[in-house]
Amino acid sequence: MGKQKILIVDDSEMNRALLIDILENQYDVVEAENGVQAVNILAERRTEFCLILLDIMMPEMDGFGVLTYINKQHWNEKIAVIMISADDSPANMKRAYDLGAFDYISRPFDATIVRRRIENTMFLYARQRDLEKTIEEQFYEQEKNNKLMILILSHIVEFRNGESGTHVLRVNMITEYLLKQLLQHTDRYPMSKSDIALICTASSLHDIGKISISGDILNKPGRLTPEEFEIIKTHSAIGAKILLDLPVEQFDSPFVKVAFEICRWHHERYDGKGYPDGLKGEEIPIAAQVVALADVYDALTSERCYKKAYSHEEALEMILEGKCGVFNPLLLQCLKEISDILEDLLVDATREREIKKVLDVKDTIDYDRCFHDKNQNMQINQQGYMQLLYVD
Repeated sequence: MGKQKILIVDDSEMNRALLIDILENQYDVVEAENGVQAVNILAERRTEFCLILLDIMMPEMDGFGVLTYINKQHWNEKIAVIMISADDSPANMKRAYDLGAFDYISRPFDATIVRRRIENTMFLYARQRDLEKTIEEQFYEQEKNNKLMILILSHIVEFRNGESGTHVLRVNMITEYLLKQLLQHTDRYPMSKSDIALICTASSLHDIGKISISGDILNKPGRLTPEEFEIIKTHSAIGAKILLDLPVEQFDSPFVKVAFEICRWHHERYDGKGYPDGLKGEEIPIAAQVVALADVYDALTSERCYKKAYSHEEALEMILEGKCGVFNPLLLQCLKEISDILEDLLVDATREREIKKVLDVKDTIDYDRCFHDKNQNMQINQQGYMQLLYVD
């Protein structure tokens, strides 16, 4: 087994040489003479390192800049950082810890103390990672069981809506891709892997309120009347009320709270013209914003008895042009960036539908009866788009 690898980041060649002399017998040491060089090394080889010894005062990018960048890229989840500086002022130490430093060593230092602090840091960091992994595994096991129950319930809702439940699964997948892409752009919405899993699972309940809507309205093979449209729109508030009526100890769980947000507000729009509460911008919880976009994309690209399926390109164009309501510009950017992934998912979904048509004759007959003549030219205005999407 090779030596563990440490990255020393310091603009002083003498300081680096001193640390190398202390550590080289026990560790494999790599040097960086400034923050920019350190970031470039980590961008290419970060999985090699278990620890970074980071100076504060450096040209081009100081230690705080490096720490900030490491946090933004979520590299600190795998690499421990120890700051080493001659400035041991409380303000500097506090800022370093606030930015995610694991320890702070002041110069001048004793070689034995440095070695011991590094050993302790690496040991504690490894123990922390093991503990987090154990907790995460327990969470995912519980999440797997919860997801099974939720999928059964969501399949019941989709069955009443004339669907096989694949809409729920696709919204779940698209939500996950959007959330992961969002984290690459901003730290405005801090989310762990567990948070993402929680939101994706909760997305399966986004249309649970439809269980109270008449099947005649849900499966009407044509344009809804204004009265029917208003009835359909009640499903978001009804779904939220179903969750709100749970016992207090259950409603207080993180999962139910997120599911409530998604159920009630996944038809809100960024310009405030959605429903049921007319929330605007960041008043809409990010979980509801992401599920809303995933829901609309899948609704557009899926066949229903009241509408044809739009192609990936058509759906993307309609969403980006605002024909389906206004969304968070940052989420629209994420949607464009995962476009290739969405197109692949759509190809797979289309292939599955074609196989199902061949295998299930009855469904094929119902499908043909339900759809209008394919040669009919559908002219739908913006309100028509919104109406079809709100049915979904």
